[in-house]
Amino acid sequence: MTTFIISEMSTEKTISAAKFKEQCLALIDQVTEEGLVITKHGKPVAKLIPVRNNCADLIGKFEGKVSVKGNILNTGVGWNAES
Repeated sequence: MTTFIISEMSTEKTISAAKFKEQCLALIDQVTEEGLVITKHGKPVAKLIPVRNNCADLIGKFEGKVSVKGNILNTGVGWNAES
């Protein structure tokens, strides 16, 4: 069972680097969206957060919010491949 130390100044979950090292694999499996702050000598040094890899959420996200002006495939610079 993993024990988190919750800082009185913050609602973020924190854990010392030594405890993180001992329980790393279990903590990776249990990490929540809020993440886990890793501390050394009481000072935050890193934050463990889960990777969001659901690219399907991006489909249609900007529909009606983005407009293309001009030819985005043309740099406007002429180029001659034979010169």
